[in-house]
Amino acid sequence: MTRPRTAALIVAAGRGLRAGTSIPKQYAPVAGRAMLAHAYAAFAAHPGIDEVMVMVAEGQQAMARAAIGDEAAIVTGGVLRSDSVAIGIEALCDTADRVLVHDAARPFVPSVVIDRVIAALDDADGAIPALAVADTLTKDDGTLVPRDGVYRIQTPQGFRLPILVQAHAAWPADEDATDDAQMVRRVGGRVALVQGDVMLDKVTYPEDFAAAEARVTWETRSASGFDVHRLEAGEELWLGGIRIPHDKGLSGHSDADVALHALTDALLGTIAAGDIGTHFPPSDPQWRGAASDQFLAHAASLIAARGGRIDFVDLTLICEEPKIGPHRDAMVTRIAAILNLTTDRVSLKATTTERLGFTGRGEGIATQAIATVSLPRSA
Repeated sequence: MTRPRTAALIVAAGRGLRAGTSIPKQYAPVAGRAMLAHAYAAFAAHPGIDEVMVMVAEGQQAMARAAIGDEAAIVTGGVLRSDSVAIGIEALCDTADRVLVHDAARPFVPSVVIDRVIAALDDADGAIPALAVADTLTKDDGTLVPRDGVYRIQTPQGFRLPILVQAHAAWPADEDATDDAQMVRRVGGRVALVQGDVMLDKVTYPEDFAAAEARVTWETRSASGFDVHRLEAGEELWLGGIRIPHDKGLSGHSDADVALHALTDALLGTIAAGDIGTHFPPSDPQWRGAASDQFLAHAASLIAARGGRIDFVDLTLICEEPKIGPHRDAMVTRIAAILNLTTDRVSLKATTTERLGFTGRGEGIATQAIATVSLPRSA
């Protein structure tokens, strides 16, 4: 049998005024990137999700694309949440059988919860993640509310698409709905509860941002890079992002900055993103003579796009000439500026090979680099 096609619909059209941020909260950073970017990445990477659509408010298209990229399916929603969902599910009718509706204010979406919601749709019209209430509940008059059978409802909420379309069409125009499950139940649909997760707690108020950050666990990764370039007369010598006066320069397709090349490869290695030649092929004429700082900045941007941060970089330059000591501070300052780091997070050393090998004969310069980064693991 053909597997039903499942779409994810992320509702990100709110204004987020209660969060106290200068921009709508779905675009505010948590763990290194916009909340919307975390949620989008979780659904886009899940093998059970066939397409992802994001609903945004009028005028938020540019912010959304900056957060999740130009290739994402972004659609302008309505004034109310229910309006945005209705527009989205109507657009999905021709391509999906099921839909998971998710609020962008819940940035961290464990894949196991997506699994549970999708699986429950085999036997139910809808499925929603929920957590049993553990706290004592009271009304404003002091009356206690029994906790038995009381749950905190979360998203993503999954539905068979035809009944969700029916539920939205039947909902009274003068009645607001903040939960799609209540709409499906009103038209007779059966909605199952599945186990939720504290990672799905909603970010609503300013203090919620700190709580969301605290839920993130960080993975530390280190990777190395190595590069060599030949010294030749008539070339400029660029090393560590600065130009050094010398009678020879490094030869290569770009400016041949061996230090920045090795460090670029180290950073790319931390996210398993190939090497410098993968991103900037030496066969491409546009990189002939190019400044290597843009290669390093590109690697740093890829780490940032993953929500990561660069913790520390260390380089060892191997050469007989020029003497690195007089230029060390300038190199450290330049590398720190490219990576947006403080200089105490950049280590640069130099050594020789005691006149042995090609570096010892003054034929070239080699560099070893190590980078350490932290990446968020939110699910």
